Amino acid sequence: MVKPLKNLVRVISSSLVGALLLASCGGRSGPGDESGRRGLEVKLLVGSALHDFCDQAAEQFNQTNPKLAGGDAFYMSCEAAGSGDVVERVVTLAQQLQQGTLAAEAPEFPTIVSVDGEIYQNQLIYRIDQLYPGQNYIPAITDAPLLANSPMVFMVPADLAPGLRQVDDLFAQLVTADTHQDLDSSSPAQPIYYVHTAPTRSNSGLQTLVSQFASVSGKRPEEITVADVQQHQAAVQQIQNKITRYGKSTSSLAQAMVENGPFWASIGSVYESSVIAANSELPPGGTRYEAVYPRATFTSNMRGIVPNAPWVSDPEKEAADQILEYLQSSPAQQIATDLGLRPGSPGVALSPKFDNSFGVNPQASYDSYRPPAPEVTEAMLAAWSQVAKKSSLVVVVVDTSGSMEGNKLPSVQNTLQTYINALGPKDQVALIDFDSDIRTPVLVDGTPEGKARGLQFITGLQADGGTRLYDSALAARNWLSANLKADAINAVLILTDGEDSESGIGLDQLGQELSKSGFSSDQRIAFFTVGYGNEGEFNPQALEQIAQLNGGYYRKGDPATIAQLMADLQVEF
Repeated sequence: MVKPLKNLVRVISSSLVGALLLASCGGRSGPGDESGRRGLEVKLLVGSALHDFCDQAAEQFNQTNPKLAGGDAFYMSCEAAGSGDVVERVVTLAQQLQQGTLAAEAPEFPTIVSVDGEIYQNQLIYRIDQLYPGQNYIPAITDAPLLANSPMVFMVPADLAPGLRQVDDLFAQLVTADTHQDLDSSSPAQPIYYVHTAPTRSNSGLQTLVSQFASVSGKRPEEITVADVQQHQAAVQQIQNKITRYGKSTSSLAQAMVENGPFWASIGSVYESSVIAANSELPPGGTRYEAVYPRATFTSNMRGIVPNAPWVSDPEKEAADQILEYLQSSPAQQIATDLGLRPGSPGVALSPKFDNSFGVNPQASYDSYRPPAPEVTEAMLAAWSQVAKKSSLVVVVVDTSGSMEGNKLPSVQNTLQTYINALGPKDQVALIDFDSDIRTPVLVDGTPEGKARGLQFITGLQADGGTRLYDSALAARNWLSANLKADAINAVLILTDGEDSESGIGLDQLGQELSKSGFSSDQRIAFFTVGYGNEGEFNPQALEQIAQLNGGYYRKGDPATIAQLMADLQVEF
């Protein structure tokens, strides 16, 4: 039985809000610059699938030197985030307005909002209406013009695609199937490794989760009830058990499939546009991927939403009308289709990339799903967090060498506290700090007792000694190998500000050891690395090599970005 979890997205995303708000632009008007940005700033906050489209369209639009009817100049600017984060941002700002802590004229408010599908658009309407009942601040879905769309597909290696196209309902089959041969007798007995984005952050992940519930319940999304969610959450859990890891964004997840190969992930739930992008950037000799179109799927309609709300002024509304008219025009729509998105306006030709050579079918036909009721969506998110989500065991390795003195260590401590406070019921973390010595792991989970142990660990961190980076990475792997959690995402996350100085092994030897536990083994331990501090203080090449050996990635952080970076990494597990 799923416990009620009202507004789960708000709970999951709370650690992100501060970073998102700090990242927003500091004003609605400015003197302008050489890129045509003059006068009133009209901000667009869009889902990640529209990121490139918005940026390229803005550049073209601003070069036209747009003006209001009265002659005042304005320009459009773009910011992209996961669709769940977009909703959370707008709701948080609206809450602050209601509480009187933020003025309607505040620059943090976007003028135009877009999410990557209608489920999250429905959630935005629902959540704002809860704050301001009867005000209809967010227009109905069909009142927001369609800018682009991209159907949800299964991204699979080209050799597996023909057999999977014969499967009537792939999600339903994934409940019991363990290998690709279970799905298609002509395919090899290769284990099924599956990826999709986190539904609390990403529209593609949420649409995937809803589609899974639709398949196992035998109902269309709009017919599913909260009782259905509770009844079928165990079947969805069986699908989720095949997850390699969750992703923050659809595009990065698709790219990770290309980089890591089919034994990292053999099936991915992504946008059609992600398949086009993956094949557009395919390295020589790389695995080619194809889209398998489900019999029924979400179209992922991306619309331009102008709130009829106090935070959108009359001049902004006027400017927004011009911007939306431009975004629906043929020149802007051509940008969308060149990027692999299907146009929102009729009569715009698809780009040459809509072709089998890029793994897609320009004439693909499918039954387009409609969103479930908002309260059902929330029940699905709760079921995913509490029951269905694949559990994780992550070893977080923290550098506390002498170079972490000053503001570095307090910043990391605050970030780790946020990380631990955000642990869910399916998450476990082993905390290891190192300098010249490597300490015993402290096991933390999402219970109050577990979080208390984590806080005690954080409080006790002190900066001193050398940097046994390679030794600590191997120690973390060895501990995880000995404590491997079955049916879980097992990973190591290393946070360091320094170059190795005192290890007994070198990078090559570490690499040889890590290769024994990577995604070609039965341990499947992923590595993620974060270089914390200024360039020259750590070896980015070494950190990147460590991560890439075991199917993860390297990122650079500093005191201004580390909180958001760690929150994004936490989504992967």
